[in-house]
Amino acid sequence: MDEPRDPEADQPPPGDDHAFLGHPRGLATLSGLEVWERFSFLGMQAILVLYFADTVAHGGLGMSPGTAASVAAAYGTMVYLVSVAGGWLADRMLGSYRAVLFGGILIACGHYAMAVPTAAMTWAGLGLISAGTGLLKPNVASMVGKLYRTDDERRDAGFALYYMGINIGAFAGPLITGWLGEHKGWHWGFSAAAVGMTAGLVQYVLGRRHLAGRKHSATSVNQPGALAPEAMRSAVWKIVGGCLLFAVLATLLAAIGWLTMARFVDLLTLVSVIAPVVYFALMFRSPRVTDEERGRLRPYVVLFLASVAFNFILFQAYSTMMLLASTNARTEILGFHFPSSWYASALGAFEVLLAPVVAALWVRMGRRQPHASNKIAIGVILGGLSFLLMVIPTSGHADDTYQMAAWWIVGSYLLLGLGDVLLETSGMSATTKLAPKAYASQTMALWFLSLALANGIQAQVVKLYGHVSNPAYFGVNGALAIGVGLAVIALAPWLRRTMHPVH
Repeated sequence: MDEPRDPEADQPPPGDDHAFLGHPRGLATLSGLEVWERFSFLGMQAILVLYFADTVAHGGLGMSPGTAASVAAAYGTMVYLVSVAGGWLADRMLGSYRAVLFGGILIACGHYAMAVPTAAMTWAGLGLISAGTGLLKPNVASMVGKLYRTDDERRDAGFALYYMGINIGAFAGPLITGWLGEHKGWHWGFSAAAVGMTAGLVQYVLGRRHLAGRKHSATSVNQPGALAPEAMRSAVWKIVGGCLLFAVLATLLAAIGWLTMARFVDLLTLVSVIAPVVYFALMFRSPRVTDEERGRLRPYVVLFLASVAFNFILFQAYSTMMLLASTNARTEILGFHFPSSWYASALGAFEVLLAPVVAALWVRMGRRQPHASNKIAIGVILGGLSFLLMVIPTSGHADDTYQMAAWWIVGSYLLLGLGDVLLETSGMSATTKLAPKAYASQTMALWFLSLALANGIQAQVVKLYGHVSNPAYFGVNGALAIGVGLAVIALAPWLRRTMHPVH
């Protein structure tokens, strides 16, 4: 029997509304969790492609650069594909708080597994991290949205501060894991990621009293679309059975030689294309979505595609850009030498510095600030410019033995960081406003499907890295992103009309 609905469980405790820099105190708890989650996730990802590409004699897996970048992108695809299941589980079974908690536990276990220096534990760890991140990421962002009323003008600024927390972790993670990975061994770096995620879980549990929906699962608060207890038990068995069947089938196909790494990457790319198409179709046709909500989903398709274009560039900060930095960039600034993986920290550092500036700007401008679609479009254009910038230092060389100044990659990351702050904060905020009520967490998961699709496309395109010239690679990809940003600007009048209450 369902418990009676407790309205207080869906709201942060009274008195918290302006307790954290003028924002609800729960924002500090959720931002703190993201500091440590991004510390572990991006700290590990900064060295993952280098670990894949390193020789077996030095503790790596001995992949070619293009293959290493493709496999790393495929891992990112899997992470964000699982976010759909994470959103569904939160909406129908667990509730956001428990989904985030269980996701964090899986992530920590995955990083501890990767700390074990065997290839088998590496793949097992990546699987656990994928499952955990799929539970955690869409639901943390959804919980941030629940801290504000829809018409609260602090909402975009709150997401900017939340995103600053994300990038504190993105800055610190590669510094620690990169130094340990390149000086002590890759698995030492993975161990640091495990400790970071554990710290994040501890602070999340300690700060739970400041979060909305912290006391109950989805079914106990009668959330729209939540499963009844009998249906929940049936769903749990189906999920467990499906996972076991998939594991057995994958093992058998790998044993007979059909499921190779290349085919697995291609399969993930195919799924990343099909999944958002199917998901949008289901939401448009769902009887639980009202006509008004359906009208707001149409412009959301444009925002989704803009996110794909930008994140295709962004995620290469941890793949092709890392490979370029490790082979063709100087690892010293003003006489200070550093591991090549520290370049990834520059991206996080810029976002930490820029996020509060952007947040303050939006608060100061109030209703005069640019429409969300224009913020997103500018972010995509900046992402494209970050790649176009790399055409200059990679051009005009007779061979690949050149060493570019560190400032080129740092400058590229500056443009990329500003674009990320503009696009992701506005995109996540718009998602929480445009989401149908019955698909609150799942619509945020749909936003993360744009990241899955971006990684899926990247998994194929990065195979060209090393086979075409660097100026052509970075120039064409950057120009395509700029074209998408300009298209979104051209659609701005229609987007303004159809995205109400987003402004």
